[in-house]
Amino acid sequence: MQLYNKLSARERAALIDQAGKDRLTISFYQYYKIENPQLFRDKLFLEWNALDVLGRIYVSFEGINAQLSVPSENFYRLKEQIDTISFLKDIRLNVAIEQDNKSFLKLKIKLRNKIVADGLNDTTFDVTNKGVHLNAAEFNEMLSNPNTVCVDMRNHYESEIGYFDGAITPDVDTFRDSLDIIEQDLKNNKEDKNLLMYCTGGIRCEKASAYYKHKGFKNVFQLEGGIIEYTRQVKSEGIENKFIGKNFVFDHRRAEKITEDIVANCHQCGVACDTHTNCANEGCHLLFIQCDACSEKTQNTCSSDCYEIIQLPYDAQKELRKGKGNSNKIFKKGRSEVLKFKK
Repeated sequence: MQLYNKLSARERAALIDQAGKDRLTISFYQYYKIENPQLFRDKLFLEWNALDVLGRIYVSFEGINAQLSVPSENFYRLKEQIDTISFLKDIRLNVAIEQDNKSFLKLKIKLRNKIVADGLNDTTFDVTNKGVHLNAAEFNEMLSNPNTVCVDMRNHYESEIGYFDGAITPDVDTFRDSLDIIEQDLKNNKEDKNLLMYCTGGIRCEKASAYYKHKGFKNVFQLEGGIIEYTRQVKSEGIENKFIGKNFVFDHRRAEKITEDIVANCHQCGVACDTHTNCANEGCHLLFIQCDACSEKTQNTCSSDCYEIIQLPYDAQKELRKGKGNSNKIFKKGRSEVLKFKK
């Protein structure tokens, strides 16, 4: 019985090209107490692999967080399968604004302690006591209220390329970092201000809103479905769009263009640019913003050192990587002294 992906990304990409079928990129999440995450995980893999689903899905005792792609022709079969799961029945599936058949190239369903790394002790507060959910029109109305403080619950590299007009965008590396910073900054306004939050798809706000209510904030609101659902409603209902730039996403697309505004700049030369890339040196893999001219000049590397490394034979590059970890703890996303024009 196959319970894990056995094809490489390159092999899967070739199969997608051969199939010649359009795929849909979707996401959803749900907090729910899952008694046996391993059994649930294996069940999902068997059923979704049969539907040619690809993606990155996290399952834990507290629920599920899923970003995936599925052939368009299998979308309703997937929806029917999801609806057979009691706590997922009729759940909203966030469909991507911009589609890419290769947004995901493997099916990875992983067990995690939490579906979002928030660093919180959930036993200390009621995670079900959440803030008020707002649709796009309600969010716009609340955003325009002078008594509202709007906070972006995403990380610095996400908000750098796009944000809501007037929102506070904390310069943080992780979701957990932002929680204490925001509480400290707004400690004197817990009762007299509206705390309005948003994130990519809503999952971070779901936990943060309960946390802030526990911390004494009286008026807590969140954008239901995040930027993804907001953009869908804006387009389908003709609502005024208050989001500027791109929405960062966690797949091979890296971002969805919401407006034509470019609010960021190339980290190497400073020209207006909002295209994220990873350094071509696999021993670095730094996520940063790079324009086409700098990409061509540096062969998609972030520094002269990395440029020199990728000129070496592959085996020599591999030897240099031995014994060295490659994680966000070492290579912070967008954090490097070599990036001269990082905001």
